[in-house]
Amino acid sequence: MVSPAEVDAPGTWTLRAEVVEARAIRTRRRGFVIVRARAVGGGALLPVVWFNQPYLLRRLEAGGEFLLHGVVRPGEGGSLELLNPTLVSATGAEPGGRIVPVYESVAGLGPSLTARLVGAALVVLDHDPPPDALPLDLRRRYGLPDLRAALDQLHRPGADADLAALAAGASPAHARLIYGELLELQLELAELRARQVAEPKAHAYRIDDDVRRAARSVLPFPLTGAQKRVLREIVEDLRRPQPMLRLLQGDVGSGKTIVAALALLIALESGLQGAFMAPTELLAEQQFGSLSRLLGERCRVALLTGSAAGSEAARKELAEGGIDLAVGTHALIQRGVRFRRLGLAVVDEQHRFGVEQRRLLQGKGERPDILVMTATPIPRSLALTVYGDLEVSLLDELPPGRRPVATEVVPAAERRAVYRRLRAELDAGAQAYVVVPLIEESDEISAASLERLGGRVREVLAGHSSELLHGRLPASERDRIMSEFAAGRVRVLIATTVVEVGVDVPAATWMVIESAERFGLAQLHQLRGRVGRSHRPSTCVAIHGRLSESGARRLAIFASARDGFAIAEADLELRGPGDVLGTRQSGLPKLRVADLVAHREWLERARADARELAGRLEDPELAPLAARIRRRFRDRYEAFGGG
Repeated sequence: MVSPAEVDAPGTWTLRAEVVEARAIRTRRRGFVIVRARAVGGGALLPVVWFNQPYLLRRLEAGGEFLLHGVVRPGEGGSLELLNPTLVSATGAEPGGRIVPVYESVAGLGPSLTARLVGAALVVLDHDPPPDALPLDLRRRYGLPDLRAALDQLHRPGADADLAALAAGASPAHARLIYGELLELQLELAELRARQVAEPKAHAYRIDDDVRRAARSVLPFPLTGAQKRVLREIVEDLRRPQPMLRLLQGDVGSGKTIVAALALLIALESGLQGAFMAPTELLAEQQFGSLSRLLGERCRVALLTGSAAGSEAARKELAEGGIDLAVGTHALIQRGVRFRRLGLAVVDEQHRFGVEQRRLLQGKGERPDILVMTATPIPRSLALTVYGDLEVSLLDELPPGRRPVATEVVPAAERRAVYRRLRAELDAGAQAYVVVPLIEESDEISAASLERLGGRVREVLAGHSSELLHGRLPASERDRIMSEFAAGRVRVLIATTVVEVGVDVPAATWMVIESAERFGLAQLHQLRGRVGRSHRPSTCVAIHGRLSESGARRLAIFASARDGFAIAEADLELRGPGDVLGTRQSGLPKLRVADLVAHREWLERARADARELAGRLEDPELAPLAARIRRRFRDRYEAFGGG
């Protein structure tokens, strides 16, 4: 707690001060009032602003000292001001006096009303305390209070409470709520997995010398040690009577597709059908080409997307069993698509799909085996939270001969020099990508677009064949451009992020990323992974515009880090779980107290303890916990027809 004189930088502050010169300012917006005042203390004044809280005037006019807690930010003219602080009378707040919790506005309710409602709820709990669902032995193991005591310690702390621990969210009471929430989540995921594998699958695999010879015949190169290890894990799952539920993570270029192809080959050689689902038509088309080259001589592979020619005929043949492997987009999980004997389904770039899409694909067969893959390394805390019902395999080894990509980050003022270097590389025979974030110019977003920059890049690199590629082009045109680029007849591919994953052109050794500040760390790493796919030296240059503090930090990490899993952890700390996973479809649960970045140790404990408890939820002493897990499970999964 400080005086206004000690506030010297933006951030969250708690002040003790007299508040003077309070006045209400009516605005043009009907019913909207701004209250302005000054906090006085230590010989200094700090402007204070409240939005739409005119009732505060009466409290301020009564005078006296107050405790103010809120965010200090630069105001008009660059001077600091305190914005929307919580206001509490300082009476009784002397050392040894009461400690007052600070509440944020919740669902439109102001801090004062929230405090009154919490107080009323605590009175009800005093008369009818709820049973604590967290088992006593676990509370003792970690030195945690019971739920009722934890709520009291947080909302009605005694004068002897550890104020620093409470303010930092590090008190035993906080730990009780954090651990309890994470344990329930992990038990919920354990319940999901148990239900998914409760019944044996209706199919079996033939894994013998003939299948092994078939696998060797389709391999274009020797497998890495990591690929062999992961393939063994998958084969062990396929042998089991329960359906496989496995997540395959791998860094850029680690060779996930060949592992998936070999797993699918086992299914096809066993007389079963396979499915491979990708998030976009371009990626589905590219994977269809790869899988056709690998497996096309041994089975019939078909493409099912919204725009693929012949999809209706393919659907009919798929249902009749004439097609062995279907590669497609969301079209694979549409109601009219049926498999005759689906054995193994592969979901590529799983983070772009949700739990529901995966379950719909599972419903296309009688408990098929499921392998989900991602080329975007997922931090362990996220993997345990979103994919906690899956076993995890890691491809953490790159094929031999791969060289690290030289990475540079430069301001837009150096763009001409970058393109001069690129032209010299093209003159020497190189191929290159130029990536921009937008297709068209935008009045709202300051970033490079194909519409504005594409033509200029082609002029600068005139004499070298180039093409523009984006997701709005017809599939046939995208196929033509990618084929020309792969064959070397197109030397420069100027594209949006449609090339982010799945594009494999080993001859391409240069990449320029325009408006690099517009991309996340993981996306930048994925884009960089389009080059460096051969023994040739490769370069990635990220050109940026005006940088925020977080943007500068992001690009600095990108320039210095090469390992995708390290980048993923840094991205999680910078952006938080929701933004890393990208969409509401991600399956990320809403956590009220726990934080996946700050509370990783508690998550690991909860994961281990949930595995220990999952098999004995029928024990009478665990009845309150079991009831909560079943209710959570019903609300989260059965709401959309699952489980």
